[in-house]
Amino acid sequence: MTFDILGLSAELLRAVRAQGYAVPTPVQAQAIPLILAGRDLLAGAQTGTGKTAAFTLPLLQRLSEAGSRRPPPRALVLAPTRELAAQVQESVRAYGKHLALRSTVVVGGVGIMPQINALRRGVDVLVATPGRLLDHLQQKTVDLSHVEILVLDEADRMLDMGFIRDIRKVLAALPKQRQNLLFSATFSREIRELADQLLHDPAAVDIAPHGSVTELVTHKVHPVAHTRKRALLSHLIGQGNWRQVLVFTRTKHGANRLATQLDHDGLNATAIHSSKSQSARTKALKDFKHGQVRVLVATDIAARGIDIEALPHVVNYELSNIAEDYIHRIGRTGRAGSEGQAVSLVSSDERKHLAAIERLLGRRLPFTVIEGFEPEAGSEGPSSISTRRNRPHRKPSQNGYPNSSGRPGHNTRPGSSHRTQAKTNTN
Repeated sequence: MTFDILGLSAELLRAVRAQGYAVPTPVQAQAIPLILAGRDLLAGAQTGTGKTAAFTLPLLQRLSEAGSRRPPPRALVLAPTRELAAQVQESVRAYGKHLALRSTVVVGGVGIMPQINALRRGVDVLVATPGRLLDHLQQKTVDLSHVEILVLDEADRMLDMGFIRDIRKVLAALPKQRQNLLFSATFSREIRELADQLLHDPAAVDIAPHGSVTELVTHKVHPVAHTRKRALLSHLIGQGNWRQVLVFTRTKHGANRLATQLDHDGLNATAIHSSKSQSARTKALKDFKHGQVRVLVATDIAARGIDIEALPHVVNYELSNIAEDYIHRIGRTGRAGSEGQAVSLVSSDERKHLAAIERLLGRRLPFTVIEGFEPEAGSEGPSSISTRRNRPHRKPSQNGYPNSSGRPGHNTRPGSSHRTQAKTNTN
């Protein structure tokens, strides 16, 4: 299948080709015709599946077919973070470059007056975070009464961040007759309740079943004492000559501290989190993408919207206490046909978190104890599994895999999963 048969206009196909894409991802192939037909949509799709283009392309086509009627925004995209909003806005600009449509982004952390001026000039597509959009509504600097298409992007993350009240206030400002598109990586009870209230006779697209991860990612777990995590991380980056590494911590303070420690180890590192100014976050992302920063240490919220096509390494320095966050984190690697590696450094106090992740994935994650960085004495290992599984792997089993059980179904060999090399659109 190619983009040519999805019903997109010549202008949009020209922009898609300029981005270097010819083959749509599954979510694009399924969602684009439904959105073009005017259907409400409930889509299960993780970051990295091409979901942004899946709604951006048909949204732009529907608006262009009716012509521009500025100044009110006719399409509204709500995103949970500044970074994700900026990414969506970039896609809108890239794919709409040959259309007579105008767009702008409204987020916190930056001055509000340039946003007010852009809104006064008129926009067709408004990309926003909920908090800053409410500021504009309260100041009456935006009119949402003409919105024809609403997109909730990463709705599960918006609910996790406590935006449900803000979302309801925004919905109250919208016209009742509109097309609604809801994208979510997971479908909790709260998401389904929101979908029931928001969507009318929706079509369903499920590209990201609960707990699914791409086969392009190799998983590794390294049991280690909590006090030795930073030393092990430096060791892995240095010994493996990793040039681009995204590292996750639980807290903003932890991200700052780890970035400083890695800098002292001679590894060029910086931190990104919600307390950083928007300009500092933008610079950190730019430097990381361009290779000027080797290690980017991030919290879960700040990492939403990080979109690097061939990011090779993601490290869980600390496991989140929410199992689904593991899927969001490792979704930053193994994209656009490129292989990736997800490494988790797990101390004994995180065993329950690892067990929850394994239950979500429906399988055990392969682990290796790195010599010189053994876990605490007396620890039963990182997960609620047998002591035998937690012994250091000194030699391969009979089947040749570095697997203490020797079971061929327990895959611990890097690169053993089936891989697809065709280039697809992951914006």
